[in-house]
Amino acid sequence: MPDYYSGEGDDGSTGLLGSERVPKYHLRPTAFGTVDEASAALGLSRATALSEETISVIHDVQKDLYTIMVELAAVPGEEEQFQRLEAPRLSWIEEQVQSFGDRVNMPKDFIMPGDSLPAAALDLARTVVRRAERQVVRLDHESKLSNPTILPYLNRLSSLCFVLSLWENETAGVEKPTTTKSRE
Repeated sequence: MPDYYSGEGDDGSTGLLGSERVPKYHLRPTAFGTVDEASAALGLSRATALSEETISVIHDVQKDLYTIMVELAAVPGEEEQFQRLEAPRLSWIEEQVQSFGDRVNMPKDFIMPGDSLPAAALDLARTVVRRAERQVVRLDHESKLSNPTILPYLNRLSSLCFVLSLWENETAGVEKPTTTKSRE
């Protein structure tokens, strides 16, 4: 029978990539753990998405997030050997934001999540991505990240979630999203 736990974290610590162990509340596990939450939220979005394009893009993003988690989990000073997220991935995500953004109608007012299940899942994912970004920014301020692509990537990812939410609403047949100024 496979082991589903090691018991090593029973003392409240977790291992980094390398030989160091830190408290589970340390900035590194908080940052990579929140990126993991973002990937899980995106997994929910992928499972509920109606558009095959959305599903494909989210799948690719989740792969990138695993790459980011590996970098964030590295012992300080050893991150560069795990660095895999490169500038072309930032360009790719910017292209995705532009491509989907060009296809949707941008409301003039703030949108209230919940007009379709796929869009609502993406709105939830967007907020988790924003939280992950804040945690990674904090980690960067405390112990400089070696990869300058991570922060802009996470920033663009929240924008991608936003335009994908609009796209999924339109795919679901929502003609006009509910806004904070809607009377319904």
